[in-house]
Amino acid sequence: MTTSTGAASPSLAPSADGPAWHALAADRVLQAEEVDERDGLSSAEVASRAQRFGPNKFDAGKAESRWHAFLRQYADPMQAVLLVAGIGSLYPLKELGTGLLLLFLTLFNAVLGLRQEGKAAAAVTALQQMMIVKAKVRRDGQLAEIPAEQLVPGDVVAIEAGDIVPADGRLLKAATLEVAESALTGESLPVSKGTEAVGGADTPLGDRTDMVYMNTNVTRGAGEFVVTATGMETEVGHISGMLQAEQAGKTPLTRQLDKLTRQIFWIAGLALAASVVLSLVRGDTFTVIFTAAVAFAIGALPENLPAVVTTILASGTEALAKVGAIMKRLQSTETLGSTSAINSDKTGTLTLNQMTAVQMALVGRRYTIEGRGYSTQGQITRVGGEPEILLEPFLLPMVLASDAVLHDGELIGDPTEGALVALAAKGGLDAVSTRQAHPRIAELPFDATYKLMATFHAMNNESGERVVRCFVKGAPDQLLARASAVFDADVGPVAADGDFRERYLAENNRLGEQGLRVMATARKDFDPATFDPGGDLLPLVSDLELLALVGIVDPPRPAAKASIATAKSAGIRIRMITGDHAVTAAAIAGELGIEGRVITGAEFGSMSDDTALGAIDEVGVIARVTPEHKVRLVDLLKKKGQIVAMTGDGVNDAPALKRADIGIAMGITGTEVTKEAAVMILTDDNFSTIVKAVELGRGLYDNLVKYIRFQMGCLFGFIISFLGAAIFNIAGGVPFLPLQTLWINFTTLLFQAIGLGYGQPATGLMRRQPRHPDRPILPRGLMVWLVVAGLVVGAGTLGVISWAEQAHTQAIAHTMGVVTFSLYALFFSIATRDDLRTVFTLDTFSDKKFVMATGVSALTLILATVLGPFQAFLKMTSLDVQQWLICIGTALSVIVASEIRKALRRRNHPRMGDDTPSPAGQHVGT
Repeated sequence: MTTSTGAASPSLAPSADGPAWHALAADRVLQAEEVDERDGLSSAEVASRAQRFGPNKFDAGKAESRWHAFLRQYADPMQAVLLVAGIGSLYPLKELGTGLLLLFLTLFNAVLGLRQEGKAAAAVTALQQMMIVKAKVRRDGQLAEIPAEQLVPGDVVAIEAGDIVPADGRLLKAATLEVAESALTGESLPVSKGTEAVGGADTPLGDRTDMVYMNTNVTRGAGEFVVTATGMETEVGHISGMLQAEQAGKTPLTRQLDKLTRQIFWIAGLALAASVVLSLVRGDTFTVIFTAAVAFAIGALPENLPAVVTTILASGTEALAKVGAIMKRLQSTETLGSTSAINSDKTGTLTLNQMTAVQMALVGRRYTIEGRGYSTQGQITRVGGEPEILLEPFLLPMVLASDAVLHDGELIGDPTEGALVALAAKGGLDAVSTRQAHPRIAELPFDATYKLMATFHAMNNESGERVVRCFVKGAPDQLLARASAVFDADVGPVAADGDFRERYLAENNRLGEQGLRVMATARKDFDPATFDPGGDLLPLVSDLELLALVGIVDPPRPAAKASIATAKSAGIRIRMITGDHAVTAAAIAGELGIEGRVITGAEFGSMSDDTALGAIDEVGVIARVTPEHKVRLVDLLKKKGQIVAMTGDGVNDAPALKRADIGIAMGITGTEVTKEAAVMILTDDNFSTIVKAVELGRGLYDNLVKYIRFQMGCLFGFIISFLGAAIFNIAGGVPFLPLQTLWINFTTLLFQAIGLGYGQPATGLMRRQPRHPDRPILPRGLMVWLVVAGLVVGAGTLGVISWAEQAHTQAIAHTMGVVTFSLYALFFSIATRDDLRTVFTLDTFSDKKFVMATGVSALTLILATVLGPFQAFLKMTSLDVQQWLICIGTALSVIVASEIRKALRRRNHPRMGDDTPSPAGQHVGT
């Protein structure tokens, strides 16, 4: 017996390069940790190790300060230009109204952006909240209960059913110990644990039966383990570290808008430089030049772009919430529409996470069991033509040799036992009353060594004689090895001869090949006079009489198959990622319609990146995965240009969820970690909700394209107007004053943009292929048309201003310029709603939201020219009927130009009807 009191040895350090604890015998682990199993660590040694290894908790992520996050909003080039323009308007121009309005605009954009950002390291905070409060540890020869945070490597910890494992450790004792590790490994069933070393240092996490891991749940039995890792060195701690290291990437929309913004700056910057040069050549004063530059900058930059995009995305977020999908990040709402690959966790996402008995085999008979999960509703159906038999003798072991309790579809106890109790209930047996009528007088608990459980009950046999009947359930091969007979419902007990054994194993294999977990039941009678309930019971479990084989599965969600088919038609590839064995995963995938071959995590991990990239398109299922495998899969698909969504509910899913373009967590069964790491949470845990969300995302992107198409056409109109005014010296090179430019932007342009963004989406969205992430928002052909539209708008506006300047006053010229440009924008928004269909149809005004926005735009334009306060603020004046007609007639020219273009496109693409979706995901108008 040794209890170290000195400094911890180097072998204690739990690291990636440290010992493979699961491959070492228990006594060697104790020796390496320098601890005595009976006495545990001494207080002095605990203090030394606590100082060395630190507390058993996760490192907290550093949260960005609110002030830093606020100032970061001004790193946006558009914000910077508006800020400079605002300060310049205050001094030297001394335009108080213009300057304050521009500064307020930058403040508004900054606050809006800040509100949409989450807290840094929220997922790590959730991981910290998962830590348990107490742990039972042996120190100084005494068993004590301490805060789990105080555990150190080398502590000897006791666990039992209902506990949460407080640290990673190597088991020293295990009595019918089972641990639910689904949140860490994805394995749907509790894992039987033992003390025998597991061979192979590279054994997958889910197969290390001699180890227990932090934050997993003990579902049965009891045990003791020596702590091998604490805090960040645990398996869950590694996930925490991965989350801290992971940086959320930009969404496709963000990348597209960044690229578009850079294009706008280049175009506007060159045009502004040319305008300034022309003004300098003419000898204009600094005030005139700077005023023109400020107005030009306001007009050439879509300063309402962030507000409008945010508003449109917010509306999409609300629509998603109504169908059961909560988006935590606005811009990820659009990303849904371009999703091309969904990596879905199996347990609890594609399946119910409720073990269900679906088949039962007796001698000469097969039965199918209806119903799902732990509901007792359903029937046991047989093959037609066979005589009906009494099933009670075959169902009794499922109730009496189980401890699970079902209540209103909810399970208390072991999932496999829950499936058996539900099966018995469907056959007419009530678990509570049956157990009361036949109480246990002895029990042999389940153990991984002999893989069975036996209970003993005093009852009458079929002849009315009093017996002690043993009911057994367990692995089919184990019960077959202990059997001498089989119960045939037609003739009674018969010998389990060689022929029967072959048929029994064949039936077991048949069920197993379907991905079912197979349980066997049996019985044996004893004389009450000689039965000793306190004796060694295991030797008594022999010469059994076999009863039934039961196939159990975690069934697919009812709507999952249809949703996967819909996703396939939309060009989205579904892959199942699971901790279950490959056979089980393949069976579920086949039932759901998930295509592709099945590989294991070990196979996937052994592939080089080049090999994996070449093979991944053929893979539909990856079984026995680790968190690192999931993250690698996301990275590989991203390298192939895919927009990747990752669903999951367990702790092990969190890093991949954060790495994916769209991380989707389950709201009901999901852990807090996954909810924090994800950007989308399904409130109903329904896989079909993802498909609905994709459709909404695609509609959202279509509306955003309409808005950006409209915005860019008006932008080119502004550039042509200011550049043309500088070249031809119209209105002193300033067609609109700064405040007038802002008014156009935040009335007509803003309202029409919202009308387009909130409008009805295009039809046939789910018949399109996913949009490629690098596909530009505005392809070259569309950009050419927008430049032409800008030329029409700019030339018409300058023509009206030039005429009014000569025929009337400067105030009337500016007013007519504002009215003409605003009407151009209004008519152009109507024309650009559909890039192919003529505006001369009743459908043009079928969208109530767009019609309402158009009405508000017209009203604000009229108010600016007739109300005194607006006239004084904007330096505008009233117009007579003739002047209004000139503005309206000129602005209608953009409708004429648009209709000519649409007629040519319809002529060149005669098959493109109103409701025909764009081929291969290409948007109409490309």
